Amino acid sequence: MTLKASSLQDLAPLRHALAQAAAHEAMLQQQRAEAARRALAEQKLFENTVGPVHALRTGPARHRHVPEPPEPLPLQLELDEQRVLREAMSDEFDVSTLLDIDDQLSFRRQGIGRDVTHKLRGGHWSIQRQLDLHGLRVDEAREALGQFIRLAHRTGVRCVRVVHGKGLGSPGKTPVLKGRVQRWLVQKKEVLAFVQARPADGGAGALVVLLQPGKRQLY
Repeated sequence: MTLKASSLQDLAPLRHALAQAAAHEAMLQQQRAEAARRALAEQKLFENTVGPVHALRTGPARHRHVPEPPEPLPLQLELDEQRVLREAMSDEFDVSTLLDIDDQLSFRRQGIGRDVTHKLRGGHWSIQRQLDLHGLRVDEAREALGQFIRLAHRTGVRCVRVVHGKGLGSPGKTPVLKGRVQRWLVQKKEVLAFVQARPADGGAGALVVLLQPGKRQLY
């Protein structure tokens, strides 16, 4: 009998540990059940608020419109044209041998007869555009003149007037731009001829310029 009592006493801690494990497992099951109940309640609350929820049907792939990128600005082309413009209009160019010096200065490109400058001086071609260089520095005037001649030629303009001034407001009353404008115009391939303007059109302070035929007009 003594041995039996001792064995039962040794099993008591084991029974206690098993009881604690069972109680812990029951508590975990209760927590899981409570979490499932709360999740179901939240789902019902969402459905009651927004209505029934259905899964989206899988359809054909949608086409995503990607707008075409804008065309790049021709900045490099403009820079190249400005560089060519500067190189093609030098202040060192000797124009004296190309000018007809008489009572009124004139220039005509090789192959152009004197009758062209006579007609130009007589107003045979009406002046369609004008560029006034008053107040510009030399570099500004060179660039403005180059762009003006190039644009006029591209748009089919034949006859233009370039006002460079008589130099009355310059130191020594000497025209600053007059000689330079002559040199620049001679170097422009679009220019066929130019003459000093008539008094009514500016006289010694301006030139009337005849341009090569553009795409819009015939010579």
